[in-house]
Amino acid sequence: MPGSVVPHWEEGLAPAVLAPDYQRIMAVLAGGNGMRGEAMDCRQLAGGLGLEPVPAKVEGVRSKAKRLAARGWLAEERPGLFSVPVGRGGGS
Repeated sequence: MPGSVVPHWEEGLAPAVLAPDYQRIMAVLAGGNGMRGEAMDCRQLAGGLGLEPVPAKVEGVRSKAKRLAARGWLAEERPGLFSVPVGRGGGS
């Protein structure tokens, strides 16, 4: 959803408070889409979301993942490599 507000993560908040696109990113990174629940780069993440790994789609995913990381929902283990920290959950 354009202009979706991503709240800062705090204890007790579940991914269900996020817009659907953000929930899907959390679920893929947590292993909810048959993936292994490990850190992924944005190209892998786009594939896990069922998107073609073309630059425009990958950049959209990167923007959302960066926003989630900036607000504490994801960890950016190194530039462009994202994971769900323990206790953040991934389902809705």
